Amino acid sequence: MNKGSMFYKIFIPILVLGVGLVASFGSYIYFSTVNSVHERIADSKQNFITQTKNNLENKIQSIEYAFDTYSTTTSFRDTVTHPITEEDFIAYRNVNSQLNYIATMGMEGTEYSLISLEQDWQISNGKLSKLTAEEREALVRAYIENKDQSLFWIKTDKGIRFVNTLPVFSKNKQAIALSDISLRSLDQTIRTEDHSDVFILNRQGDLMYQTNPEQDLLQAADLKNIALKMEGAKPTGMLTLDRAGHSSVPVKVIYAKSEYNNWIYLTLLDRSEIADALKLTRFGLMTMGAVLMLLIVVVAYVFSVYFTRPIQRIKRSLPDDGPAASANEVEWILRSIDTIITEKESLKNLMEAEKPQLETQLILNLFRNRVTPEELAWKLPRLGYRETDDKLYVAMLTQLDSLGEREASDKDVLLLAINKLAEEQIPPECRMLPIILNDKTQATILVFDNSMSEQDIRKRTLDLATNLMKRVREYLKISVSIGISHSYGSLLESKEACEMSKLALHHRLNLGKESIIFYEDISNVVSGPVLLHYPVELESKLFDAIRLGDEEQVSRTLYLLLAEMMRKNKYSMNFEVALVRFVNNLIQLEQVLGIEVLLTQDNYALYHVLLDTRNPEEIERMLVEEVIFPMVRSMKHKTNQQFRCLSEEIAAIVRAEYDQELSLDMIAERLHYNPNYLSSIFKKEYGTTFTEYLMSYRLDMAKKWLTETDMTIKEIAERLQYHNPQNFIRSFRKREQVTPGSYRKMKQAN
Repeated sequence: MNKGSMFYKIFIPILVLGVGLVASFGSYIYFSTVNSVHERIADSKQNFITQTKNNLENKIQSIEYAFDTYSTTTSFRDTVTHPITEEDFIAYRNVNSQLNYIATMGMEGTEYSLISLEQDWQISNGKLSKLTAEEREALVRAYIENKDQSLFWIKTDKGIRFVNTLPVFSKNKQAIALSDISLRSLDQTIRTEDHSDVFILNRQGDLMYQTNPEQDLLQAADLKNIALKMEGAKPTGMLTLDRAGHSSVPVKVIYAKSEYNNWIYLTLLDRSEIADALKLTRFGLMTMGAVLMLLIVVVAYVFSVYFTRPIQRIKRSLPDDGPAASANEVEWILRSIDTIITEKESLKNLMEAEKPQLETQLILNLFRNRVTPEELAWKLPRLGYRETDDKLYVAMLTQLDSLGEREASDKDVLLLAINKLAEEQIPPECRMLPIILNDKTQATILVFDNSMSEQDIRKRTLDLATNLMKRVREYLKISVSIGISHSYGSLLESKEACEMSKLALHHRLNLGKESIIFYEDISNVVSGPVLLHYPVELESKLFDAIRLGDEEQVSRTLYLLLAEMMRKNKYSMNFEVALVRFVNNLIQLEQVLGIEVLLTQDNYALYHVLLDTRNPEEIERMLVEEVIFPMVRSMKHKTNQQFRCLSEEIAAIVRAEYDQELSLDMIAERLHYNPNYLSSIFKKEYGTTFTEYLMSYRLDMAKKWLTETDMTIKEIAERLQYHNPQNFIRSFRKREQVTPGSYRKMKQAN
């Protein structure tokens, strides 16, 4: 469903704003939670690594304290300075007891050894062994020489070894105390349930211990880097390490630095641990975001529908103009309102422009009696009229008498011009709108005050009609006749008044062109016995001229016949009867002559056209141009065709029978025509007489025989029906200027 651009202009900003707020709020909560989780885990890691440091330092310090204390006792000096043998069980037991005591103070699983450099013996794990010179030298070289400390730690394959050269504060070292803390003991002391990775470095950055040595989490370079960063650093904290040889993001390292032996305790801030801690938070935030997004969509949709509903109602009430209606509703609505206002103005102007057409249609309906009183009372005020009882009306009809020098196709244009002249010449207060009633009549309803007498109305109407007729003659160069009805008091009587004017115009046939005929004048004619006059003799002369195809005689006789018909039949009905009789006689003549003019499709309605034409000049023109002259031309064409056929038949007989006895009389007898008639038509068609044509053809055949055959001149003369060869020779020489013999020799020489 198309909501329109205004809906989306409200919906999308609310949606975007809501999504932005949800995203911002969710991001804030997420990152706050991430930071909080990060800090919580970092604090937990920091507490863990600090506690690990403290636990391990406590145990180590206990071992150191025990050895330091033991090294200051008299028994220690006596023991390390006296040899111990297998028989010296008491001394051995004292040393072993002391070592067991130290073991109870230290870490479980730690192996303790005491080595006497004075007497070259070693007690380790309850066993007494004798040192060789090489072993003693190796121990001195490893733990005493070049050592600036009497107490230090070293890393072994099994764990961490604590080396304590005794006495502590004497440069003359008499014994070495070793405490080997195993990896298992360290793991039990350091490892937790979450299996956090712990690294222990010495002050030089050497790795002393790692909880998961199989994992290559930190390389030696990383450890050195950490050791460098620890110089001057706080005892505890977190640092960011760019791992050597890795392109991944830096890792966070939680550390605790020992003030006791400068060891560095490390653990890593595991991202997976943070991710696991944030998993539930992330799911909750996503769920909350989805719910809030759905709520925002619903709210945005409801708001958009609510605020765009009035616009949609306006849009539905306006006409839909396709895609433009949905482009921008507000602009479209404003444009539509402007269009409606413009169309209203245009409609108003159109109504003003169409007012003449509406008025014309009203007057046409008045003349056709198609207007009710209610309709008339409703329309007249809107067209600027008002029907009152103090008005009288007269119907004035104008028809063309002739077209002058114009074509018949110009009749409509001429009627329009007459209508325009009537509109210009008759004052608006004296008329209603002039109209074209039909294809031959212009009509005007004249308006007069009821106070005027019939004589004054007649005189005023005559003046208006005379003035109109004069202007038509001056401007259009044509003549018209005008029929005028009685005056009438209601426009609803216009149809009867129009019929009166038409009856008046019927009498143009008797009055001639440019007649102004009042109906009251012809209505007073007293009807009585009127004799029909028909000019039979003039008709007979006309028909004879048509048979002969004599256009001049036809034209002269036809005008006399029509003039007498109009002059002797003053009553229009008698003239119409005479005109019908004349047309019937013309049709009979056509049938006798075998031609078709009046019987063609173009003239099938000649009766109706002639009877409907009230202009004598137009009737005369139609009979001359459309009937009589076409009959004369058809008759001439038929006669010429007949002459041509007879002449060609005579010529064919000559070409076939030239070598026989042949004359025009013989041909005329054969063709059943008069010889003189045949002679005249043959000469008319061929331009020569029959005798000359026959002699010319025979001489042409003689020339052919002289050239192509061996016939003698006498044989040729006899063959061509010359009874005397000399007559043939004379005729040949007269035409060819040489004798037949000379002609033959000349042709043979060529």
